[in-house]
Amino acid sequence: MTISTKEKIFYISLDLFSQKGFSGVSIREITREVGIKESSLYNHFSSKDEILESIFNFFREDFSKTLPPLETLNEILQKHSVKSFLRAGLHNFKKYMEDETGQKMWRLLQVEQFRSPLAREIILHDLYGKTIEFLEIVFTKFIEFKKIRPYNPKVLAIEYQYPVFSLLTEYNILKFDGKGTAEVEKKLEQHIDFFLNTILEK
Repeated sequence: MTISTKEKIFYISLDLFSQKGFSGVSIREITREVGIKESSLYNHFSSKDEILESIFNFFREDFSKTLPPLETLNEILQKHSVKSFLRAGLHNFKKYMEDETGQKMWRLLQVEQFRSPLAREIILHDLYGKTIEFLEIVFTKFIEFKKIRPYNPKVLAIEYQYPVFSLLTEYNILKFDGKGTAEVEKKLEQHIDFFLNTILEK
């Protein structure tokens, strides 16, 4: 499939930024890789900052699709066990991070979080905040359906998801280095099993 010059700039910039960081990449380097003149880039983006912003906004939109719509939750949660739901959620996260573009965007966010206010906002609001809010709703419903013990659902969301975030960061680092991920994947499975053993109704 043929992609436009703007898309080439986008994906090549993403590749370079994710490897070297935003500050380590010049407009000249981007245009050389794309195969256009420096002046031609400004027909598509006003600045390097605008390219980065477009990448982050794309990530924001794309990542939001990893969570099912709230209006479908009741049906999903009634059909699935707690274990199968959590495993499916983990599978979606891993699938996103195994995608080459997803890996690069995740890595870029990690690299830029202390330089870019937008990167920090996405990590704190979209990755952490929205995921915890979503899981709080999920655990509230599981309690209503008497599938889990009646603990504070927000605490459950935090206790479950923060180790997942940490282990997925480790997973992404190993993938970047071309190292095996079997051990960290085992840790993720063990985390789910331990968590389920704590919250499931006996």
